[in-house]
Amino acid sequence: MTLRELYESIGGDYDQALRVLRMEKLMDKHIRKYIKNGAVEDLLSAGEDMDPARLFETSHAVKGVSANLGLVRLAEAASEISEEFRPGNPRRLTDEQVKEKMSRIRELYALTEETIKKYEEG
Repeated sequence: MTLRELYESIGGDYDQALRVLRMEKLMDKHIRKYIKNGAVEDLLSAGEDMDPARLFETSHAVKGVSANLGLVRLAEAASEISEEFRPGNPRRLTDEQVKEKMSRIRELYALTEETIKKYEEG
Protein backbone atom coordinates (compact mmCIF):
# COMPACT_ATOMS: atom_id res chain seq x y z
CA MET A 1 0.00 0.00 0.00
CA THR A 2 1.31 3.41 -0.93
CA LEU A 3 0.83 6.52 1.16
CA ARG A 4 -1.61 7.87 -1.41
CA GLU A 5 -3.60 4.61 -1.25
CA LEU A 6 -3.70 4.90 2.54
CA TYR A 7 -5.25 8.35 2.21
CA GLU A 8 -7.76 7.15 -0.37
CA SER A 9 -8.77 4.23 1.87
CA ILE A 10 -9.63 6.47 4.80
CA GLY A 11 -11.09 9.42 2.92
CA GLY A 12 -8.10 11.59 3.69
CA ASP A 13 -6.67 14.43 1.62
CA TYR A 14 -3.18 13.42 0.50
CA ASP A 15 -2.62 16.71 -1.33
CA GLN A 16 -3.58 18.78 1.72
CA ALA A 17 -1.10 16.86 3.88
CA LEU A 18 1.59 17.29 1.24
CA ARG A 19 0.95 21.06 1.13
CA VAL A 20 1.34 21.28 4.91
CA LEU A 21 4.27 18.91 5.39
CA ARG A 22 5.90 19.58 1.99
CA MET A 23 7.52 16.14 1.65
CA GLU A 24 6.09 12.66 1.44
CA LYS A 25 8.89 11.54 3.75
CA LEU A 26 7.49 13.79 6.51
CA MET A 27 3.96 12.64 5.77
CA ASP A 28 5.12 9.05 6.20
CA LYS A 29 6.86 9.87 9.47
CA HIS A 30 3.90 11.70 10.99
CA ILE A 31 1.16 9.35 9.80
CA ARG A 32 3.02 6.51 11.50
CA LYS A 33 3.18 8.54 14.73
CA TYR A 34 -0.51 9.44 14.59
CA ILE A 35 -1.77 6.19 16.08
CA LYS A 36 0.95 6.22 18.73
CA ASN A 37 0.44 9.75 20.07
CA GLY A 38 -2.67 8.94 22.14
CA ALA A 39 -4.55 12.12 21.23
CA VAL A 40 -7.67 10.37 19.93
CA GLU A 41 -7.69 7.99 22.88
CA ASP A 42 -7.57 11.02 25.20
CA LEU A 43 -10.52 12.55 23.34
CA LEU A 44 -12.53 9.34 23.58
CA SER A 45 -11.79 9.12 27.30
CA ALA A 46 -12.92 12.73 27.78
CA GLY A 47 -16.12 11.82 25.93
CA GLU A 48 -16.82 8.96 28.30
CA ASP A 49 -16.45 11.33 31.25
CA MET A 50 -18.33 14.18 29.50
CA ASP A 51 -15.73 16.55 30.93
CA PRO A 52 -16.29 19.85 29.06
CA ALA A 53 -12.78 21.27 29.55
CA ARG A 54 -11.09 18.02 28.52
CA LEU A 55 -13.48 17.59 25.61
CA PHE A 56 -12.53 21.02 24.30
CA GLU A 57 -8.79 20.60 24.82
CA THR A 58 -8.52 17.09 23.40
CA SER A 59 -10.87 17.67 20.47
CA HIS A 60 -9.00 20.86 19.58
CA ALA A 61 -5.71 18.94 19.59
CA VAL A 62 -7.13 16.11 17.48
CA LYS A 63 -8.63 18.62 15.05
CA GLY A 64 -5.28 20.34 14.56
CA VAL A 65 -3.08 17.29 14.10
CA SER A 66 -5.69 15.57 11.92
CA ALA A 67 -6.10 18.62 9.68
CA ASN A 68 -2.34 18.97 9.29
CA LEU A 69 -2.12 15.33 8.24
CA GLY A 70 -5.02 15.63 5.79
CA LEU A 71 -7.25 13.36 7.88
CA VAL A 72 -10.20 15.55 7.03
CA ARG A 73 -13.03 13.34 8.30
CA LEU A 74 -11.44 13.02 11.74
CA ALA A 75 -10.58 16.73 11.76
CA GLU A 76 -14.16 17.69 10.92
CA ALA A 77 -15.63 15.34 13.54
CA ALA A 78 -13.24 16.65 16.21
CA SER A 79 -14.03 20.23 15.18
CA GLU A 80 -17.74 19.68 15.90
CA ILE A 81 -16.86 18.60 19.45
CA SER A 82 -14.36 21.41 19.85
CA GLU A 83 -16.92 24.05 18.91
CA GLU A 84 -19.57 22.46 21.13
CA PHE A 85 -17.31 22.72 24.17
CA ARG A 86 -15.37 25.89 23.30
CA PRO A 87 -15.41 28.08 26.42
CA GLY A 88 -18.06 30.76 26.06
CA ASN A 89 -20.08 28.90 23.42
CA PRO A 90 -23.57 27.85 24.45
CA ARG A 91 -24.24 24.10 24.26
CA ARG A 92 -26.37 23.15 21.27
CA LEU A 93 -26.20 19.37 21.52
CA THR A 94 -27.58 17.03 24.14
CA ASP A 95 -25.19 14.66 25.89
CA GLU A 96 -26.71 11.85 23.81
CA GLN A 97 -25.93 13.71 20.58
CA VAL A 98 -22.38 14.32 21.77
CA LYS A 99 -22.02 10.60 22.51
CA GLU A 100 -23.24 9.81 18.98
CA LYS A 101 -20.59 12.13 17.56
CA MET A 102 -17.97 10.51 19.79
CA SER A 103 -19.07 7.12 18.46
CA ARG A 104 -18.47 8.41 14.93
CA ILE A 105 -14.98 9.58 15.94
CA ARG A 106 -14.31 6.12 17.39
CA GLU A 107 -15.38 4.51 14.07
CA LEU A 108 -13.28 6.88 11.97
CA TYR A 109 -10.28 6.37 14.19
CA ALA A 110 -10.63 2.57 14.10
CA LEU A 111 -10.59 2.68 10.29
CA THR A 112 -7.64 5.06 10.29
CA GLU A 113 -5.68 2.98 12.80
CA GLU A 114 -6.36 -0.27 10.94
CA THR A 115 -5.33 1.26 7.61
CA ILE A 116 -2.15 2.82 9.00
CA LYS A 117 -1.18 -0.55 10.45
CA LYS A 118 -1.68 -2.18 7.04
CA TYR A 119 0.42 0.58 5.50
CA GLU A 120 3.20 -0.04 8.04
CA GLU A 121 3.22 -3.73 7.16
CA GLY A 122 4.13 -2.81 3.61
